[in-house]
Amino acid sequence: MKVFLTGATGFVGSHVAREYAAAGAELRLLTRRTSSLAGIEGLRAETVVGDLMQPEALRSAIAGCDAVVHVAADYRLWVPDPAAMYRANVEGTRVLLQLARECNVPRVVYTSSVATMGFKKDGTVVDEETPVSLADMVGHYKRSKFMAEEVALAAARAGQQVMVLNPTTPIGAMDAKPTPTGRIVVDFLNRNFPAYVETGLNLVDVAEVARMHRVALERGRLGERYILGGENLTLKQILDRMAALTGLPSPTMKVANSVAMTFAFFDEWITGRIRGKEPRATVEAVRMGQKMMFASSAKAVKELGFNVLPVDDALRNAMEWFVANGYAPAYAGASQ
Repeated sequence: MKVFLTGATGFVGSHVAREYAAAGAELRLLTRRTSSLAGIEGLRAETVVGDLMQPEALRSAIAGCDAVVHVAADYRLWVPDPAAMYRANVEGTRVLLQLARECNVPRVVYTSSVATMGFKKDGTVVDEETPVSLADMVGHYKRSKFMAEEVALAAARAGQQVMVLNPTTPIGAMDAKPTPTGRIVVDFLNRNFPAYVETGLNLVDVAEVARMHRVALERGRLGERYILGGENLTLKQILDRMAALTGLPSPTMKVANSVAMTFAFFDEWITGRIRGKEPRATVEAVRMGQKMMFASSAKAVKELGFNVLPVDDALRNAMEWFVANGYAPAYAGASQ
């Protein structure tokens, strides 16, 4: 199988690339000139330097492929220029789908996000059928992913062979940037997590998310969405899990969302707007945290053979990788 893959230099994408490579796929990986290739080092794959905003340069690379897998996304909860995020997430998806159509690629997997689901403040566990609209999306990241997913689903309704995967919050090794979730882990390891807010996430092992990208090409139903999740946990439960795995203390002080919002507002204004750096806390993140992001993966379990795994191994892999790569000091029990 010949696969054109975007996002292979990112966290989830690097795991997806390794999954396909292990299965013997012939890979063409879209990269940028500025991309770090550390995550795909050693893979037998052809790298294609290009940009989705310059599609004609990619046509020859996509032609003849059996599948296009679009993992690339701008995943940040604060951006100085939101228009850039919409170009990457929405227009980039639109352009790639059009290229796949024109090149007669049989199948496309679009990697969306659980962020596009209709979450509730009361902790209701949602699924692919929970009603949701663009108005429910908090912040530019969620809005852009929702809009991009709508582009993908519209293409499927028009007859293109597209399916959508919705990972929850992937965790594991090689989160080099790191992602917003990876920053929670890094801050915890660096003892920079003095308090917590009342919120909830669904954590999923990134390796199982990667496996589903391969399986979806074989078993996924076209035009369908599949939530790929693991355990539904409050933030406090996540911190307690990391404490149990490391021996480090878990914060005991809970702060109100109003306090967190005030801190985020000033951090975003001073650090982001005045100093031009990415703030540690953002208004968007606090607003997102007001809803419990609890989700069910029953559909993916039934149709794709997805495994809902305990998150401890993935957390351990993430923490040990961060320590080994200098993001945080060693803790008792960490592999050296």
